[in-house]
Amino acid sequence: MVPLARHCRVVDSSSVSLAPKGNEVTLQEAIEAVRPGDREAQARAQARLDRLTKPVGSLGRLEELAARYVSITGTIPPPMPRAAIYTFAADHGIAGEGVSAYPSAVTPQMVLNFLRGGAAVNVLARHVGAEVRVVDIGVAYDFGPMPGLIGRKIAAGTKNFSVEPAMSRAEAERALLVGVELAAQAAQEGIGLIGTGDMGIGNTTSSAAITAAVTGTQVAVVTGRGTGIDDEGYRRKVAVIEQALARHRPNPHDPLDLLAKVGGFEIAGLAGLIIGAAGHRIPVVLDGFISGAAALVAAALQPLCREYMLASHLSVEQGHQAVLRHLDLNPLLDLDLRLGEGTGACLGISLVQGSLKILTEMATFDEAGVSERER
Repeated sequence: MVPLARHCRVVDSSSVSLAPKGNEVTLQEAIEAVRPGDREAQARAQARLDRLTKPVGSLGRLEELAARYVSITGTIPPPMPRAAIYTFAADHGIAGEGVSAYPSAVTPQMVLNFLRGGAAVNVLARHVGAEVRVVDIGVAYDFGPMPGLIGRKIAAGTKNFSVEPAMSRAEAERALLVGVELAAQAAQEGIGLIGTGDMGIGNTTSSAAITAAVTGTQVAVVTGRGTGIDDEGYRRKVAVIEQALARHRPNPHDPLDLLAKVGGFEIAGLAGLIIGAAGHRIPVVLDGFISGAAALVAAALQPLCREYMLASHLSVEQGHQAVLRHLDLNPLLDLDLRLGEGTGACLGISLVQGSLKILTEMATFDEAGVSERER
């Protein structure tokens, strides 16, 4: 890792104020902008898929994926979309409870690695032709002006939610609006496919707390080993989450309350990104567990957001199963991934691209002059 001292300064969280709003769109307006998918366009896409030179349904979920993409965008034939991965980074006060195998210093170090193009997400994004956009929404360091870094810091990390709420309700809303704003900018730039990513030491702890609260699943069932903690660390992590939920009693039907009490800034930002993307009819390819926790928040705020979510993979983090079950999402891949960053989302984007090429480039029986099945 590159020493932090050469690149950034520690920030006192008390000195960080809320960033001013870029677009004066309220959270409620963003929520109300989401509409159901275009069923007519989806039916037209399915009709073409059924006429391609193959047995009906023989390309399985690739066909389903193409039809869903058309339902989301309402465009047929769909152009090959420009794709971007948004990797939100933030620190977590709960990391001070020893719930991670790595120190919080890794969060800014990895942000620098993203910006240099040296992380796994950068490699896989290049592989599928997607951009990586790194968002500092709450890292406990001041990077100063850095090319490529989107600075939207709400505060220098959340507070330790084992003893006090992670953030204020106002901070939770502001973090959501950061994601909404970035989705709107993406739409203006012509981005047609968004992948979610994250970086933040301690964020699987927040994600497990959110998942347990929303799904009603026992903490031990949805809590994994994150960055690779040992048995003692795992028991401590479960206990910390259980005690925090008992102390704060977050309301699972009030997403802002949930985020404020046990959330993370990157989780809130990703939730806002999902809502904003849905409002602009942009499909969102979800990464793993942390993105899944954000998706739970987004769906609690606006259930129609589920129609815009594509689950890239099933994470090794055991809570991800509860997330996908609650959202009724079927993951595209199961590769034993547990890194985050947006790595799984990159691979999911490659499948979306392939499905659209099948829909738009493959010939129908009529176009190819191929005899159809005898009835």
